[in-house]
Amino acid sequence: MLDAIDTRLLAALQNDAHLTAHQLGGMLNLSPSQAGRRRQRLESEGYITGYSARLDPLRLGLHVQGFVQVHLALHGPEQSASFSRMINTRPEITSAWTMTGEADYLLHVFCADLPALNALLHQVILPHPAVARVQSQIVMDQLKRDAPLPT
Repeated sequence: MLDAIDTRLLAALQNDAHLTAHQLGGMLNLSPSQAGRRRQRLESEGYITGYSARLDPLRLGLHVQGFVQVHLALHGPEQSASFSRMINTRPEITSAWTMTGEADYLLHVFCADLPALNALLHQVILPHPAVARVQSQIVMDQLKRDAPLPT
């Protein structure tokens, strides 16, 4: 169970994962050792699943961001497992969700340019035997960056 200090600690780490135990302690009115132990407990209990750096896709040459809705023709466990294996091999596909509604999957993709997106769609995703059709949307502008989770 999380208490108010835990939720404040989680919020602080979502904004800056580099905070030291000393800095966290100062923010939370705890000693550095208490703040460090709380962080370790939240990690071991699975509230904190990892730390990563947010990269700028444009600086990496990834000028096209998009979402791809995938509609399967076949819905058996083998087809789903095969499709899942395929999307996990593609670095351009940064996130994938199974969905309710018309589409079966929603993929978040980053590509260098439109020809690269076209190749991903027509040479990788559409030829998969379980896929019936795809619908893609290209991001024109991202109004809100991936935000921290509410705590």
